[in-house]
This record gives sequence, C-alpha cells and structure tokens, in this order.
Amino acid sequence: MKTIGIIAGTGELPKIIAQDARERGYRVITIALENLAPAEMDGLSDEIRWINVGKLGELISVLREFNVKEAIMAGKVPKSLIYKSKITPDLRAIKLLFSLKDKSDDSILNAITREIESEGVSIIDTTTLSPHLLTPEGVLTEEPPSKDEWKDIEFGWKIAKETGRLDIGQTVVVKGQAVMAVEAIEGTDEAIRRGGKWAGSGAVVVKTSKPQQDMRLDVPVVGLSTIKAMVDVTARVLVIEAQKSIIINKGKLIKEAEESGITIVGYRKG
Repeated sequence: MKTIGIIAGTGELPKIIAQDARERGYRVITIALENLAPAEMDGLSDEIRWINVGKLGELISVLREFNVKEAIMAGKVPKSLIYKSKITPDLRAIKLLFSLKDKSDDSILNAITREIESEGVSIIDTTTLSPHLLTPEGVLTEEPPSKDEWKDIEFGWKIAKETGRLDIGQTVVVKGQAVMAVEAIEGTDEAIRRGGKWAGSGAVVVKTSKPQQDMRLDVPVVGLSTIKAMVDVTARVLVIEAQKSIIINKGKLIKEAEESGITIVGYRKG
C-alpha cells in the first residue's frame, strides 16, 4: 500500500486531502500540529501523532518512523504564533530559525522543506491527490462583474502580484482603482474586514499566487470564512487565480456567494 504523510495545520484542507488520499488507496500518516489541526484528522488517518508546531525534530522522526517518502503540507500555520510565544521550538527548529536571512513566509517554508527533504522525504504539490480543489477559470457565479469592477480587478491583480513578489501577502482589497488594504500577518479574512471598513460597500477582493509560487507551499486558499468576511463588510467581488489557488467546499461557497450578492471570478492573466 502506498503511504502519504500529511503535515496538518488549520482548516478544512487537511481533512479533504486525507479523505482523497484514502479513497485513492493510500495509507495516511498524519503529523497533526497541536491546537491547529482539526480533531477530525484522528478518524481520517491510519496513524496520527499530535506534536507542537515547533518540534521540527520530532516531526521528522515521525515521518521516518513510518517510512514516509512523500508528504503534503496542508492547512495554515499562522506566522503570528512566532510573535505570540505560542511555539516551543526544539534544537533543530532553533538552528533553522537562526539560519534564516529573514522571517518571510517563503524563507521559513523553504527552509523547513529543505530540512525535511534532507531526510529523504519529498514534499509534493498540495493538490496532487486533490486536483478538484483547484480554482477553475471564468465567472463562477451567475452575475458577472460590472465594467467598473473589471477595472478594479485589473488594478488589484497588478498590486496583488507585486505584494506577492515581495512576499508580503496574497490578498488586496481595492475600490475605485485605489488600494484599501494589503494582506500582511493577519491573514486574508481580517485583511478583507480591514479594507472593507475603508471601502464601504462594493469592494473587490483579489487573491493571487505569488509570481514565484511553489505549489507545494502556502497555496492561496479561499473558503466559506472568506465569504463571511466579505458579507461582514458588504464587499462585492472575489477574484482568485485560476489553477493556482484552492477553493474549499466549492459548491457551497458559490451558493453562499450568490445568496449574498457576491460575484466570484477564477482569473488568469496572460
């Protein structure tokens, strides 16, 4: 039987990938990050170990214990944990953190990936076993954007790609071809709420992959909480990059968006 390791953070994504893996006949070994991974991972895993997010050495030991050769990183690990003293790093994690040139998302994730792969475990693309999660191209809801909203989409796309290139965040909130908010450490949903307060009703939310996006790491994800955040501030359009982002619970998300007067676009430029 084929084996897959899942390094599980927050949200629905680890559960979906685990279920898809089991349906494909994989033996699922989960490293569930304490206080982050969903409790349901217990029932979706053949073997599971709950560990503190800072215990890099222990994480690698579990992968080796179960002879895992391929693993998927699934679910968010908020970087804010570093600044809230919620992580208790082991020696291996401390050495890794001190080796970094900075604490950007790319620097941290790439360093962790290299450390894991140095032990003979390949980190594979997030959607390898779940291609149905990838965002399709086109207008996904019944109502398309207006002419002015398309202008905001084009404007916001350029800004989001640039902030992604700088590894600041993946999401921008715009209105009237002006930036209302740029995602930083707070995450997409809070950036939407912050930008929406300045925009009033009718904001356009644009979430893209980075130009240097590694599809194994931190792939852009939207879900029902994204729609809720938009409803909270009466935002109007959600744009996500086609084939380089993930939609969780796609059918339900589109239904909720339509009922809330929100348009969703899977966008690809060039």
